[in-house]
Amino acid sequence: MMRAYKFLMRPTVRQAQALGEMLRDHCSLYNGALQERRDAYQHASKTSIKYGVQSAQLKDIRSFDPERQGRWSFSSQQATLRRLDKAFAAFFRRVKAGETPGYPRFRGVNWFDTVEFPKDRDGCRWDSTPHDPVTRVRLQGVGHVKVNQHRPVAGRVKTVSVKREGKRWYVILTAEQSQPKPLPATGSVVGIDLGIANFLADSNGEFAPNPRHGRRAAAKLEAAQLALSRFPRVRRDKRTKNHQRAVHKVADLHRKVRRQRLDHAHKTALDLVREHDFIAHEDLKIRNMVRRAAPKPDPTTPGSFLPNGAGAKAGLNHSIADAGWGVFLTILAAKAESAGREVIAVDPRNTSRTCPQCGHTSAENRPTQVKFHCVSCGHTAHADTVGAINVLRAGLVRRQAQPA
Repeated sequence: MMRAYKFLMRPTVRQAQALGEMLRDHCSLYNGALQERRDAYQHASKTSIKYGVQSAQLKDIRSFDPERQGRWSFSSQQATLRRLDKAFAAFFRRVKAGETPGYPRFRGVNWFDTVEFPKDRDGCRWDSTPHDPVTRVRLQGVGHVKVNQHRPVAGRVKTVSVKREGKRWYVILTAEQSQPKPLPATGSVVGIDLGIANFLADSNGEFAPNPRHGRRAAAKLEAAQLALSRFPRVRRDKRTKNHQRAVHKVADLHRKVRRQRLDHAHKTALDLVREHDFIAHEDLKIRNMVRRAAPKPDPTTPGSFLPNGAGAKAGLNHSIADAGWGVFLTILAAKAESAGREVIAVDPRNTSRTCPQCGHTSAENRPTQVKFHCVSCGHTAHADTVGAINVLRAGLVRRQAQPA
């Protein structure tokens, strides 16, 4: 199996400058290749250029511009061209599927933040100075850069990527590992119901609180964005130092919220995987859940619209996004696979409206967001706990129905 590692790099001033130039030149290569594809297709011949043609041109490009394109790894430039080729492949796939196509766009320097080296020791070398107590990664055209390796890397390193996040630089490794040893069996099964008031409720009656990281940082974000809005809208290269600091302030706050959300998701998923052999959750279509409310035209007055609850729906969408359900479910599936646990997603319809005692299903069984009261047998419980119990039962049924 493949596992990724992300470490903070600590480049010198000159190395940071070289890293920035590497991103700039790869961005220029990406945009140039995109322009070539556009021009070729807009020609009367409707020529379609593929990756192989553009990769064959790299040798001439490097010899024509040795001070910029010639400085960097040939393999990393091929990876940049493959990146563009994947973008076009995804574009044509969406066109055939009838989805919104999303034609590949040109990238600005600040929107091109990653360079990939497809093979260790080909333009890069992880742990390039093993005799040195400080871990370093060697990058062609940059040198040996210090790395804050906070945990050991298990397995064979396959690819190395360099990424810029704000003012910080990171190295991302993918390592090939043997299948890890499963965790000891606990004999426990659980169903979970994701929510907003509580991040999740399980079938045992326990709750995990919702940290609401975005809401906690809302006041600081509002102040930072207000300070940023006072600067005129100008090109990035025309910004003053104060303008740049205001931009970085907003980006740092958003980055902190994202890291807090990831940390909470990792810890919550790890607790579930350690305690339970089988985990069932709702198969939520989060993208559909966060769509804005559809407008309601007023039939009596053309051009007018009736109230559609757009404000309340926007607040609900913001709370769902702040909870980070999609990130959590992705992390839960990955950790369960590594630990030898089983995770099953079930249909979420009527899970919090069905009585776990008598099986009666009705919208009246849930008079409030929190309370569940069966109108048939009188059973009462927390609505999220009822949902988790029904999710677990549906998950066990699906598990038994699966072929051995």
